[in-house]
Amino acid sequence: MNHLAVTHPTVTQLAVKQLAGVPEWLPFAGLNLRHNPFGECAPRQRAELAVVSLDRWLAVLEGPQPALQFVGDCGRGKSTHLLAMRYALPDAAYVYFPEQGPLPSVPEGAVVLIDEAQRMPCRVRRTTLRRRVPLVLGTHVDLRRVLRRYGYAVHTVRVDTLIDAPSLTRIFNRRLEAARLDDRRAVPRIATSEAARLHGRFGSDVRAMEEYLYERFQRYAGKDCVEVSFVD
Repeated sequence: MNHLAVTHPTVTQLAVKQLAGVPEWLPFAGLNLRHNPFGECAPRQRAELAVVSLDRWLAVLEGPQPALQFVGDCGRGKSTHLLAMRYALPDAAYVYFPEQGPLPSVPEGAVVLIDEAQRMPCRVRRTTLRRRVPLVLGTHVDLRRVLRRYGYAVHTVRVDTLIDAPSLTRIFNRRLEAARLDDRRAVPRIATSEAARLHGRFGSDVRAMEEYLYERFQRYAGKDCVEVSFVD
């Protein structure tokens, strides 16, 4: 179990910061955190916090007519990989296919990133693959057969195989570090042994772990001096 004893009595649950002259209560100031580190992130922040092997995946795209597909269930990191690559490739185009609602068009780009690619209608998929541009796909279904039919050199990544206790430790500690309030003071850190317990409980479902940790941290809102327990 990882414990952090906060011994700075000047930082209280009434911690105030000035944002455009308006005081704001910081319920996690006692942990030296600006907010609950496991809440939902905006896409740009999600990309910046991603723990992914960018160089490894970008190298795949240097081959002839490449298609890189991240395959797996919800919550395993497919979208996180695509968002990280989106912001690393300024000439790339990104599109997300929703489960319901109007279908988006697939934009033009030097590389096209398609999230939830298994939802593409056949007509849209055919039109897209005929362009023969480099592709990065997030999909629940392995699309290698249809991709190869259109001449793509397919590299498949099973995202659940990328999740283990050391990688989870890096993911969660990066979230904690990003929420740091005061650079001079420590923030809670999750130990690899605790990440291993989460992995044993939730498997490769990172989203479920983050939701669990979010609820755990909500218990510490407004408290001045606490010991943090990441896993019960």
